[in-house]
Amino acid sequence: MTRPYRSVLYIPAANPRAMEKAQSLAADAIIFDLEDAVAPAEKVAARELLARALQADYGGRARIVRINGLDTEWGEGDARAFASGADAVLVPKVSRGADLDRVAALVPDTPLWAMMETAEGMLNAAEIAAHPRLRGMVMGTNDLAKELNSRFRADRLPMMAGLGLCLLAARAHGRVIVDGVFNAFKDEDGLRAECEQGRDMGFDGKTLIHPAQLAIANEVFAPSASEVELARRQIEAFDAATAQGKGVAVVDGRIVENLHVETARATLAKATAIAELAG
Repeated sequence: MTRPYRSVLYIPAANPRAMEKAQSLAADAIIFDLEDAVAPAEKVAARELLARALQADYGGRARIVRINGLDTEWGEGDARAFASGADAVLVPKVSRGADLDRVAALVPDTPLWAMMETAEGMLNAAEIAAHPRLRGMVMGTNDLAKELNSRFRADRLPMMAGLGLCLLAARAHGRVIVDGVFNAFKDEDGLRAECEQGRDMGFDGKTLIHPAQLAIANEVFAPSASEVELARRQIEAFDAATAQGKGVAVVDGRIVENLHVETARATLAKATAIAELAG
């Protein structure tokens, strides 16, 4: 069963109250952030605070720690501190596969995730996704926009090349991939539109900056009731056709082949995983 990643919430590792609250939030995953969300003077203390916080029960939520880069004075200490105790270590600003090698040596038993937020990273997405220790990719669209010197557009046209390259790489190598953040956390219509765009493109979920964004992301990236019902009917129709020696079935006037059945089974598996996570 595939763990869902519909909603991936950033939590500052320097904020004990936020980390405690995260234990009860309806997030599929938490990114405990030691990098951008923590001031330099607080980074060592935040590392120690997070190590204690991760001893708490976060239920079925995936616990991902974003460390500082190894080119900083805190990166190696972060990696060593969370070589165990987290579900994954998220490496910032990954631009090539080799950027993961040093972290992999420091974190031998914990899965690695990669922040995809540089222009070079977009061009090397396939190499990064192929890294044997990598399990997930996170789009860092704010940093990418800065590198591109692009303007904000609601349709995210300047992002499309990078988003598409990373999606292709993730799917080619079987990695989880989640979309970048939506900054206007009070704009529910804008968030919904961007979630729907990301879901249509094929992302597994969306990174979020505020708990108020959880409900919309969870809804949009989950199979709808109609999608679940259609998946069941497609499987039933195809099984019946196969029993009659046929290679295809017809549902609602559309051909259903084996590839459609594989998608239908994945839809049902995702719905089941979401239901189990919700308890």
